[in-house]
Amino acid sequence: MKTEDEENLSQGGVAFAKLMQAIEAGIYQPGDRLREIEVSERLTLSRTPVREALRRLEAENIIEHRPRYGAVIRKLGQAEVVELYEMRLVLERTAAEMAAKHAAEAEVDAMAALNDEISNAQNNAARAAAINQRFHQAIYLSARNRFLLDAARAMNNALLLLGPTTLADPERVSIVVHQHQQIMDAIGAGDMIGAGAAAEAHLQTSLRYRLKVMWG
Repeated sequence: MKTEDEENLSQGGVAFAKLMQAIEAGIYQPGDRLREIEVSERLTLSRTPVREALRRLEAENIIEHRPRYGAVIRKLGQAEVVELYEMRLVLERTAAEMAAKHAAEAEVDAMAALNDEISNAQNNAARAAAINQRFHQAIYLSARNRFLLDAARAMNNALLLLGPTTLADPERVSIVVHQHQQIMDAIGAGDMIGAGAAAEAHLQTSLRYRLKVMWG
């Protein structure tokens, strides 16, 4: 039988997971205030585990506490966005290169299926963004390197702070699908240099669109 502390800890994990999902889905966005009572009601959890989840989010640098205002989801400035994409570029270029070395044909086929799903979701930005995350995860998984995968997971928290997806624009989706195809072609051909270059070009394009959205 669980003690009260153990129960609160496990419920805190549930609250953390639900809050992360809500941020990922855009229910809560960078700059939003997270009121303990409102979050508790929305997630149908008591305030103690929500308080624990908020502390964990702060420890992981996803939220910050402002005096006389409370918990707020961090909003990245331009310099931080550029730094994040520089790091993401290094990881994704490496992942693509290693995927070209290790990926099975079936894994490349699975990437192609996900890319088709992104194309078919041009009028549903949230769905396109979710599938896009799965596509990039598929590349990391096929790279066969647990340490690279751990680094990518750690970076995902920061990616949540980027705000609304850039995939609301159908033209942008078409560019993403085309660049994904170039990455897959190189991975399928076992071309490590080509895969890395295609991944880097894709991230550079993504950064340009992200900065365009920030500038309005």
